[in-house]
Amino acid sequence: MKLVTAIIKPFKLDDVRQALHEVGIAGITVTEVKGFGRQKGHTELYRGAEYNVDFLPKLKIETAVTSEMAEQVVEAIQRGAATGKIGDGKIFVSALEEVIRIRTGETGAQAI
Repeated sequence: MKLVTAIIKPFKLDDVRQALHEVGIAGITVTEVKGFGRQKGHTELYRGAEYNVDFLPKLKIETAVTSEMAEQVVEAIQRGAATGKIGDGKIFVSALEEVIRIRTGETGAQAI
């Protein structure tokens, strides 16, 4: 099993969700986060004053999938999140040792 975590631009959420739905992913967790990478923030004007915005708003999407589905999920996220511009985000795939559904006690792939 794999945990796929993606950091994306907020306005791309609907596109990514649709792409994941098309490959059969039923559940995701979305968290509002802030951060920066190569994009390094930007400068904004507010009431005539210029200031730096170091941390940019992003969304973190997480989904647990079987190892066989991981590549399809990564491709779907890439397809949905890509704009071709700096700051599109990153995808992290990590091993997932165990999944347990609290309600039923199911474990492993059945709990996903």
